[in-house]
Amino acid sequence: MSTISRRKFVTGGLAAAAGVSSLAVASRLSKKYGLVPPDSGGIYGPGETLTYAAQQLLARHSVAREFPRSMISKVPFANAIAPLSDEFKRLEAGGFAGWQLSIQGMVARPASLSLTDLKSFPVRSQITEVVCEEGWSYIAEWTGTSLSDVLKEAGVLPQARYLVYFSIDPDWWESIDIADAQHPQTLLTWAMNDADLPVAFGGPLRLRVPRQLGYKSVKFITRLTVTDSAKGFVSATDPKSPNYGYSWYAGI
Repeated sequence: MSTISRRKFVTGGLAAAAGVSSLAVASRLSKKYGLVPPDSGGIYGPGETLTYAAQQLLARHSVAREFPRSMISKVPFANAIAPLSDEFKRLEAGGFAGWQLSIQGMVARPASLSLTDLKSFPVRSQITEVVCEEGWSYIAEWTGTSLSDVLKEAGVLPQARYLVYFSIDPDWWESIDIADAQHPQTLLTWAMNDADLPVAFGGPLRLRVPRQLGYKSVKFITRLTVTDSAKGFVSATDPKSPNYGYSWYAGI
């Protein structure tokens, strides 16, 4: 079966299954074609699977809306969660010169990069909207390094499926699939609105995933782990997890 005909077949099957409210059928079809998110179990699993599978088939290469500079929010809402650890204070006092981002897991060339190293990659900017699951939003210009460039340099292995990324706060992390990690709009940001990224907004380094809700754009990033399985990490449906029970896929 050709790629096009297979895609039409799977999409049609998912749509038909959803049309008759057969989420279980759609879930089985998604599993057959490897379109299953980490939170596919439990009572909400079939719905989560259908949402993720439809996104993969219909919107894999879509882009988040980008805005003109005139629409940048005059007073963006920081929703500040500044870490107060001694380690963070020490790094902040030194102008974050000692900040390091480690790339590990299923990569050919594990690395530890400073902010200076990251800024040596091609610089990318975008004016996109942060949309919070709590109902607020704001538009800002984000400048940084394309995550795909960093992953390409590290050499992501073919069997890799997910990227798990961690804040300096060890209990704060999230994950996305490799497709979103390699999407051109996914940035490791170190500047905002023509200035260094403020601590209140995640400085010195924040991962911006503009195609997903705000909780996927974790602040104070220090570590990236490439993996072929989400097992071994806290379940996306565990209320103790970083996303407090939110869906693993948070597409908007």
